[in-house]
Amino acid sequence: MSSGTSVEGSTSITSQRNIFSRLWNDKETRSVIVQIIALVALFAFFAFMIRNAVYNLEAIGKGFSFDFLWQPANYDINQRLISYDSRSSHMRAMQVGILNTLLVAFAGIVLATVLGFILGVLRLSKNWLTNKIAYVYIEYVRNVPVLLHILLVHGIMVHSLPKPKSAINVGDAGFLTNRGLFMPKPIPEPLLWAVIALFVAGIIFAIIFRSWAKKVQNETGKIYPVFWISVFAIIILPVLAYFLLGSPVNWEAPELKGFNFRGGMVIRPEFIALWLALSFYTAAFIAEIVRAGILAVSHGQTEASMALGIPRGRTLKLVVIPQALRVIVPPLSSQYLNITKNSSLAIAIGYMDITATIGGISLNQTGREMECMIIVMALYLLFSLLISMFMNWYNKRIKLVER
Repeated sequence: MSSGTSVEGSTSITSQRNIFSRLWNDKETRSVIVQIIALVALFAFFAFMIRNAVYNLEAIGKGFSFDFLWQPANYDINQRLISYDSRSSHMRAMQVGILNTLLVAFAGIVLATVLGFILGVLRLSKNWLTNKIAYVYIEYVRNVPVLLHILLVHGIMVHSLPKPKSAINVGDAGFLTNRGLFMPKPIPEPLLWAVIALFVAGIIFAIIFRSWAKKVQNETGKIYPVFWISVFAIIILPVLAYFLLGSPVNWEAPELKGFNFRGGMVIRPEFIALWLALSFYTAAFIAEIVRAGILAVSHGQTEASMALGIPRGRTLKLVVIPQALRVIVPPLSSQYLNITKNSSLAIAIGYMDITATIGGISLNQTGREMECMIIVMALYLLFSLLISMFMNWYNKRIKLVER
């Protein structure tokens, strides 16, 4: 009886070993098992680190809490998009920093993209002087650290621009000084929302019309002036409505009082310096990406288009650029991420982004190093994931569709 039981036990153990052996020898199953083990080990490592950090913080009487976010910040922020004063909370200061980071990142991405595409095309110019000027600019900018660019542009603005009493008058609409660009501040009236609604409607119409015009062109070959119709719907029509409604905006003009201007709105030199430096620096990398993307398109495509009588401008727009974008977009995503992350260098010139607010002054005042760094890291991770998500969506949208 016992002999039969032992035989059955050894048989079951052997069968289990054979099952594990078959699972491990299967390539797909083995890869899943390895990933599960690696994921468990990763979570265990982070759990150990967090538990250890919390235990050590409690041992020195600090604990782990985000309650400090609702305490008064007790510091000022010179550049802000929302209301804030020194009596506001650290949470409010963090919100101001987030908006400042998003502002400089968005503005930098737009300007760097435009400059990068222009420089990339100039690098392919047959004009020797134009080509070499673009080449020298790209090589110089790419090989100097971005922090030095930021300090250089900021230093030029602060030391070269005049003081408020000798401000440069920009068409009586603004005053440029070493303390910033002072401009009239718009105070909206109720009818302005009608103009804004018309502007949004124009954007929606332009998107729908462009899609419809492209469909008609593919089916019939008929070409509509999409660009000019979109300009009319988005710009000209809202401008006409603005004047027909009696200009429903009041303007608060800046006035020189004492040693500085009062009233109106101001763009600080710290923002302008950071924006320009990041844009100029990143545009040099984008230019090389654009040049490589255009060179990746076979010259036979251009020759075939020209042979069909298509103008050079439409050849570039309809033949070369759509194919080059499939090469340009993936590395372009990395440059957009670099602009967003490099904006953290703003603390060097006093621009109050999330690194300078919640990761700088708030951290020093509250002594909550762990919590502040977790917030800053999570925010940059969120920004990066959103940019990557959008660029991946756009990359899939323009990829070559197999039939």
